[in-house]
This record gives sequence, C-alpha cells and structure tokens, in this order.
Amino acid sequence: MSTRREAVKQALNEASGFRSAQDLYADLRAEGSKIGLTTVYRALQALSDSGEVDVLRTGEGEAVYRACASDAHHHHLVCRGCGRAVEVEGPAVEKWAEAVGAKHGFTEVTHTVEVFGTCADCSARAN
Repeated sequence: MSTRREAVKQALNEASGFRSAQDLYADLRAEGSKIGLTTVYRALQALSDSGEVDVLRTGEGEAVYRACASDAHHHHLVCRGCGRAVEVEGPAVEKWAEAVGAKHGFTEVTHTVEVFGTCADCSARAN
C-alpha cells in the first residue's frame, strides 16, 4: 500500500464517524501532509474497492467514508441528526436481492443498503 493511501487509511481510523473526501483532505493538510485532493479520492476508491472502508451516500448524494469495523457484508442505520452509524445485518435483504436478481436472470448480484432515521439521543434533544 502506498504511503499516501496509508495516510488516508490512518486518517479514517482516527476519525469518528463518516468523513467526506474533502474533510479528510483538510484533516491531512492541517497535519502538514502535502497530499492532493485527487490523491485522497484515488486512495478512498482503492480502499473502498478492497473492502477496507465503508461508503455511504448522504441525502445530498455526497459520498462519505469510514474505516470498516466489520469484514462481513453489512448495512448501515444512520442518524440524520448527528450522523452516527450502526452496522446491521439484513438477511432478508440478502435473500430478496438474490431472488430479484435470479428472477431477471442476473448472477453475482451485489447491493448497498443504507437506512436513515433519528437516533434516541437526537430525538431526546428535539423534545
């Protein structure tokens, strides 16, 4: 793994929660790194492709990243208020995705599922 990719991975390991490429770039630059934004995007893509990071799309369509806490396939329950994410398994989703793919003659079906809501802490603050 390149030194720059390792720096991006380390920044994600130190971050709490999901971070955008721009946020990671700003963090790394603030620490004195000479890394470029394009390099951050490339590193994140490589880390995503290798399964080392989780990627979510925000409601605005922006990709955000965090270090993977689990090697197993999983989904996320994400708070709209604070961004807290919980990894969850979804065996029913897995079966459904395979069945839909098979029904239409598809093989090697993959999917991404994010479920958004409001966590208990944010709900309590709103009331």
